[in-house]
Amino acid sequence: MLTKKRITYIVSNINKALAFEWVVQYLSKDKFELSFILLNPGDSVLESFLIKHTIPFIRISYHGKKDLPGAISQIRQFLKKNQTEVIHCHLFDANVAGLIAARLTGIKKRIFTRHHATFHHQYFPRAVWYDRFINRMASDIIAISENVRHVLIEKEKVNPNKITLIHHGFELEKFRETSEEKVNKLKDRYKTLGKYPVIGVISRYFELKGIQYIIPAFKSLLSSFPNAHLVLANATGNYKQEIEQLLQTLPPDSYTEVPFEEDLFSLYQIFDIFIHVPINTDIEAFGQTYVEALAAGIPSVFTLSGIATEFIQDGQNALVVPFKDANSITEACLKILSSEDIHSRLVSNGHKSVVDKFSIQRMIAQLEKLYLCE
Repeated sequence: MLTKKRITYIVSNINKALAFEWVVQYLSKDKFELSFILLNPGDSVLESFLIKHTIPFIRISYHGKKDLPGAISQIRQFLKKNQTEVIHCHLFDANVAGLIAARLTGIKKRIFTRHHATFHHQYFPRAVWYDRFINRMASDIIAISENVRHVLIEKEKVNPNKITLIHHGFELEKFRETSEEKVNKLKDRYKTLGKYPVIGVISRYFELKGIQYIIPAFKSLLSSFPNAHLVLANATGNYKQEIEQLLQTLPPDSYTEVPFEEDLFSLYQIFDIFIHVPINTDIEAFGQTYVEALAAGIPSVFTLSGIATEFIQDGQNALVVPFKDANSITEACLKILSSEDIHSRLVSNGHKSVVDKFSIQRMIAQLEKLYLCE
């Protein structure tokens, strides 16, 4: 009988993440014993999910860097007791605490997934030192896009042999399997019943996401479609004040801000058009919404950043606009709304372009190969 390899995921400051739920569901039960360490200030949707699925875990109360020494100690204790053979860290605090603890414990296979690209280089240059430290502490680094791989090699001088490219994977069929009842409930909650077109955005309020160009574009769209409605989901972040000022230029009943919506699959289905327009080609590490919107069958307007540079083709599976260009965003929306041919082509080709490249099965197979590689 084969001995199962013991894998511990170390994750920080996550409430809900479908990616980790899918790992729990799809990772081979015959090959691996999976456990989690959560660095969170309190309980979370993810914690409830782990309890429901009887996955061993501990939660370490974590509020910031002052808790780092204690977190490292508790992680070491868990790793020793669990006899963990492979750690896989996600997000900054988990990377620092988890990789240090695993190295002190003598674990050779120390993996982390790099979830940002040039964010620190552009906005927090002093944090690049920590990125380089994390890179050194890991035995393996997962790059989630060619852009991230490029940043690691060219900007941070990581040995290419240390990097494995694994795209995010999704249960793509779930984005079309929601019920009319659930969708109508969200339409009612977010005041989009009877509105057309509903323009959807799912991005935290950061400058890099380009929402400051979507709002004036939507304002222009109202001239042609006075009954249009803008939905801004994940509406929190350090650019909130600037976003709120721009929203004051819109009619108050023409937009809805959504801080958090758990039913992501139904949320996409209330949109007539989806927009994601990061401000340059390097800033987005991946951009899950590129994939999710196309999987959901929503015609989309994009700038090319992160994973989009690898598979988005203008006029085929989405409409591509220049960076920082509100007028072009408006024009792209009008194209979709005025042409049934463009609309149907984007929906059909969009779904085809993501169905194989970003399947959860493909991602899990690549992860399992990395976990088993000595």
